[in-house]
Amino acid sequence: MNLKKPDFWDKKNPLSFILLPLTIITHLINFFKKLSKEKKFTIKTICIGNVFIGGTGKTSLSILINQILKKKFKTVFIKKNYISQKDEINLLKKNGDIITTNSRINSLELAEKKKYDFAILDDGLQQKNIKYDLKIVCFNSSEFIGNGFVLPAGPLRENIKEIKNYDIIFLNGSIKSSKKIYKKIKELNKNIEILEGEYIPQNINTFNKKKNYLMFCGIGNPKEFENTLLKHKFKLKKKFIFADHHKFGNEEIISLKKIAQKNKLEIITTEKDYLRLNFKQKKNIKFLKINLKVNKLNKLKKKLLNIK
Repeated sequence: MNLKKPDFWDKKNPLSFILLPLTIITHLINFFKKLSKEKKFTIKTICIGNVFIGGTGKTSLSILINQILKKKFKTVFIKKNYISQKDEINLLKKNGDIITTNSRINSLELAEKKKYDFAILDDGLQQKNIKYDLKIVCFNSSEFIGNGFVLPAGPLRENIKEIKNYDIIFLNGSIKSSKKIYKKIKELNKNIEILEGEYIPQNINTFNKKKNYLMFCGIGNPKEFENTLLKHKFKLKKKFIFADHHKFGNEEIISLKKIAQKNKLEIITTEKDYLRLNFKQKKNIKFLKINLKVNKLNKLKKKLLNIK
């Protein structure tokens, strides 16, 4: 979904309450989805998704899970072929085999024919007609559930109570999440495993941090990218935020480069944004390559290897 998250999704306010009656549409759609008959596959299926609109780290976690499993098994990513999400498809493609069609069910059937052992689905928790072997729901620890309302009054795709049906919660961001979040989660699902993680830059030494920087990005959670740069002492003088999965036009990139040149700034963006640029646009733009570090990594490995 290509959008900038509206401010009223962060906390309950008059506008979110005005929109509350419209959430009945979202609730009804989810109700009818749950009436679908679940299809079970012989291939082992791991779905990493979210209920919160925006960046929650699911693609990074999908890549990490693939790195763990591919040491022993034949693995494949499954990603629905949304044109607006070519950046995520390309990022997954850099890290393993991928099947991307307009139907997750068709993709899984193809994965079975190709004799893969594990299918790692980046997104798809709201598709209720697939019986996943392991369901992981991701949140950003700085935002968690926002104002707690479903669309359009809030940022949630489904009622937060649905986490009772999931196996693992992954909190992405600061590894010092508040006790309040843990308490809320355990009230809804006392047996769910909670994992936390944070982004660790991999190419930090390729940047001159004595210089000043212009940051731009079009991702689900731009604040997390900004915080990562600030944490590693980047001097950010200008920042430009676009909608998630934004396709950058030539004029936009030319404008950013002119601003950077005028103010003597280096340009930095995310790897996902960089992958959306064409060859010419990439000139004089660098990206921060990050890996996901997960605490309790052995617990995650155990969960993965115990899938029957």
